[in-house]
Amino acid sequence: MSPTFASLSVRNYRIWFFGALVSNIGTWMARVAQDWLVLTELTDHSASALGVVTGLQFLPFLLLAPWAGAVADRFPKRSLLMITQTALGLVSLTTGALVVLDVAQLWQIYVLALLQGITTAFDNPARQAFVSEMVPNDRLANAVALNSASFNAGRLIGPGIAGLVIALWGTGPALLLNAATFAAVLTSLATLDRTRLTPAPRAGGRGSIREGLTYVRGRPDLQLVMLLVFVLGTFGMNFQITMALMATKVFAKGPGEFGLLGSIMAIGSLSAALWSARRANPRLRHLLVALIAFTVSATLAAVAPTYPIFALALIPVGLAALSALTTANAMVQLRTSPVMRGRVMALYMAIFMGGTPFGSPLIGWIGDHFGARWTIAIGPIAVGLTLVVVAIAVIRRENVRVSLDRRPWPALRITTGADVVVPEAAR
Repeated sequence: MSPTFASLSVRNYRIWFFGALVSNIGTWMARVAQDWLVLTELTDHSASALGVVTGLQFLPFLLLAPWAGAVADRFPKRSLLMITQTALGLVSLTTGALVVLDVAQLWQIYVLALLQGITTAFDNPARQAFVSEMVPNDRLANAVALNSASFNAGRLIGPGIAGLVIALWGTGPALLLNAATFAAVLTSLATLDRTRLTPAPRAGGRGSIREGLTYVRGRPDLQLVMLLVFVLGTFGMNFQITMALMATKVFAKGPGEFGLLGSIMAIGSLSAALWSARRANPRLRHLLVALIAFTVSATLAAVAPTYPIFALALIPVGLAALSALTTANAMVQLRTSPVMRGRVMALYMAIFMGGTPFGSPLIGWIGDHFGARWTIAIGPIAVGLTLVVVAIAVIRRENVRVSLDRRPWPALRITTGADVVVPEAAR
């Protein structure tokens, strides 16, 4: 089997992968449908309302991360995922039913977005850490990358289907279709061979939450990764808002063209995930280069003069953003002790998504007052400034060397001593 798909040779992971793929397609359908519902049916293209919905979905990540991580480390992850995935399916079913019955109101969408966020706060760390129970450690980076490939394959397929369904039947059916896709991931969880899972040692005691925070506090390598991910997630990963505003306000497009933007961007994201799947040892320099590429490509997208050029610019944006996130995720998982992995991944997801409750309303406010293009431009500005500060600190503390290799073609070479040192606690 190709090294890119090595983890699919593991039966349990293969079953999980395809069940999650179906669910991911539905998730992206629901995102497009929800954005369209808020922007065009419940408000008059209010970027602020869309920002509030997005913020409510991610606020629980920030508030519940320590407890969610402790739960993921103390209870069987497969059983926990059965509960969270069922709850998420019910939230989507309720949302779709309200829209189909033509009784949906904005405050109801706010409440359902918050419920979705609470459930997802417990689902994400368990789902992230569960991968390590299905595959051996030497395939963990590959499995993490394939998870990203599944997510972005959903992004590639889902928005286009959503745009078509919305155009033909409306937003309600698109939301109901998402609810139906949760059956796939629940079926995959039910059919896993539990005798072939390798559960991590369970954490115990009331101090487990505090232990997770203390663990990360003593790991500057993890703190650096989480800082970079926080800035990218808070200011640069608001595509749910930015693409909706660009499609409707700047280019005056309908649901089909809006949904197509997500699919086009997923071409780059999926390519990045498959490329990352071939890399067994993700390093800091890979993360830095990906963030530099994001800064450049997102700037170009912000100034794109036409819809086709903007759509094409989203391909390198997706490629760079997903390369950064996949690299960061794998670095954190590989460098974390298995017994701490649920709590560390909960903190990682809280830092990545926890800034969204503040960033999304800010992005929405920027869109209302300064224009849709600035909602994209703020991302590369924030990421670029952070890279400058981090680069100076890393160069001074980690013996980084930057050089330009001109043969056989010009290439930037970044090397750092930190790339080859794995802390003893992670072994």
